[in-house]
Amino acid sequence: MKKLRDSTARGIFAFCAFVSVLSVLFITVFIFLEGLPLFRVTGVLDFVFGTVWEPTGDPARYGILPFIAGSIWVTFGSLILALPVGLSVGIFMAEYARGRFANTVRSVVELLAGIPSVIYGLFGYIAIAPLVRNLTSSNTGLGVLTASIVLAIMVLPTIINITEVSLRAVAPELKEASLALGATHWQTIVHTLVPAARSGILAGIVLGMGRSIGETMAVLMVAGNAVTMPTGPLSLARTLTMNVATDMSYASGDHWTSLFTTGMVLFVFILVINISVQMLMKKAVKDMK
Repeated sequence: MKKLRDSTARGIFAFCAFVSVLSVLFITVFIFLEGLPLFRVTGVLDFVFGTVWEPTGDPARYGILPFIAGSIWVTFGSLILALPVGLSVGIFMAEYARGRFANTVRSVVELLAGIPSVIYGLFGYIAIAPLVRNLTSSNTGLGVLTASIVLAIMVLPTIINITEVSLRAVAPELKEASLALGATHWQTIVHTLVPAARSGILAGIVLGMGRSIGETMAVLMVAGNAVTMPTGPLSLARTLTMNVATDMSYASGDHWTSLFTTGMVLFVFILVINISVQMLMKKAVKDMK
C-alpha cells in the first residue's frame, strides 16, 4: 500500500512537471510561429536596431530599438532604486527585527506584493508624476524616472522576501563562528552571511528584474508612451510590453505579426538574462566551495 501511494505521488509530481515544461514549449513555439514571418517583410537587424516605428506607413517601418532602450532604462532604473532599500529591509528582517514589529513589517511587505499593478499605475500618475514635474524640468512628470520609481516599489517585496529567506537559510554555524572570532554583528552580516547567501539574493534580484521588464499596465500609465528614443531619466518612453498592449487593439496584417515578433524579442531577452544569471549563480556556489 505504501509503495502504491509513493508511486502515485511520484506519478502526479512527474505529470505536473511535464505539464509545466510542455506549457513553456507551447508558448515558445506559438510566439515564434507567429513572429518569425515578419522577417520576410523586414530584416532582423532592421527590426531590432531600427529607430522608426511606422507600422501603418507607406512603406511600413518596423524598428523597435526605442522600445528596447525604454525597457532597459526603466528596468535598470527600478533596480538601482529598489536594490539598496530591498536588501537593507531584507537584512533588517532576517537579523534585527523581532516580535510584533517584525510581523507588522512582514505584513506590509506582503500587502505590497498583492496590490494590483493598475493601482501602482494610478498612484504613480496621481502622486509621483506631479512630484517629478515640480522638482525637475519635466513638462508632464511622466517618463523613465516616474516609471522607474513605480517599478521599484513593485519589485521591493520580491527582493525583500528572497533576501530574508536566503539569509535565514545560511547555516547558523557560520554566524556563530564569525562572532566567536570577535567580529561584530554588522561585520558578520557583511563578510559572512551576505556572501554565503549571495546566490539566493541574486535570484531575488533576477526575479525583480523579470517583474520590471515584464510589467505593462503600471508602466503604460506613467512612462509617457512616446515612440521616441529615451535619452535620460526625464525622457518619455515606450517599452516592449507597452508597444504590444498599445497597438494590439487596432493592428492587422504585418502590423499584427510585428507585435508577436516584439514579444519574441522580449522572450529572447529574458531568456538571455536568466541563462546569464544561472551561470553567475553556479560560479558563486563554486567560489564558495
